[in-house]
Amino acid sequence: MLDYDKLLSKTVQEIPPSGIRKLFNVVNEMKDVVSLGVGEPDFNTPRSIRDMGIRSLELGHTHYTANAGLLELRKEICRYLDRKYELSYTEDEVLVTVGGSEAIDAALRSIINPGDEVLIPEPSFVCYKPLTLFAGGTPVPIVTKEENNFRLTVEDLKAAVTEKTKALILPYPNNPTGAILEKDDLEALSAFLRDTDILVLTDEIYSELNYTPEGHTSIAAYPGMKERTIYINGFSKAFAMTGWRLGYVCAPKEIMKLILKVHQYGIMSSPTTSQYAAIEALRNCDGDVAAMRNEYNMRRRLMVTGFREMGFECFEPLGAFYVFPNISKAGLKSDDFCEALLLEERVAVVSGSAFGDSGEGFIRCSYAYSISNINKALERMKRFADKHIK
Repeated sequence: MLDYDKLLSKTVQEIPPSGIRKLFNVVNEMKDVVSLGVGEPDFNTPRSIRDMGIRSLELGHTHYTANAGLLELRKEICRYLDRKYELSYTEDEVLVTVGGSEAIDAALRSIINPGDEVLIPEPSFVCYKPLTLFAGGTPVPIVTKEENNFRLTVEDLKAAVTEKTKALILPYPNNPTGAILEKDDLEALSAFLRDTDILVLTDEIYSELNYTPEGHTSIAAYPGMKERTIYINGFSKAFAMTGWRLGYVCAPKEIMKLILKVHQYGIMSSPTTSQYAAIEALRNCDGDVAAMRNEYNMRRRLMVTGFREMGFECFEPLGAFYVFPNISKAGLKSDDFCEALLLEERVAVVSGSAFGDSGEGFIRCSYAYSISNINKALERMKRFADKHIK
């Protein structure tokens, strides 16, 4: 009989499964569960985007596109980034990917050599550390703190840099905390980084979901930063296009040559139907995005107020569609809290520890759900809190 432990990758074997999915096998077998666990918009993809996808099929656009993606789409991405965030890219600096996750994976594999360190502010999305390890790098967490609204400070960044540091991942607006970086933060980080050889991988998949009057700003827009920045974005969150699996990466041509090479051999090209739909999204769906953002903003305020009324501390998230309340008053570890909440009140949330050790003592709750779903969950969680907060 084969000894699979010897035959299989030690790196992959040693990485635990995603903590986001930990309880959801149990959830699927239970009745009357209210879930706040999955970070997926509850809105359907806007009608005009769906219509364009259907029309592309009817016109017979069912073949491979160029490896980098449809030229028309790449040009539209450049126009979109310019008008939204004052980012100046050309179509040969843009690659269309299978979701933002492929963009992150291809980017990391293109820049990392064995032993290179990648700085990752935590708590943060679950893919950064494993993808760094898959690429042969060494992930180095930088703990962000609740008292700083989970922002990455330049002081914390400086303390984490070593001679082996290759790149910094900037995951803002942040999943799971909902934190954002403001202009003062970005200016301070840029002032330090542009005097180093550190590359920046900025994951801005939630850039349209910023609830401040100023809106989102990208670090790639600051002087001296574009040449060292790999910019990641996509269509899943802002345009409610999760199932279409489409993202993109922008980078200087010297870096893009390598990212394209990884994409060519691993993927070939992104889904053609999705690419035609994405052109419509970028050109004509600002109003749909604004309407969804306004709805999320209302749900955001409802959830923050709800947790505070329960007795849990909850900083105000200004981006994405998550709240990250501190549940330490319940006297339970995050995993235990989530399990007890599910069993006692039939509410599913994600343990903060799934997003790094610094997430212990917190839970992630998504408000990409209907108001009725959120109200039902808050009512049940209030009962749970009344029993467990001493």
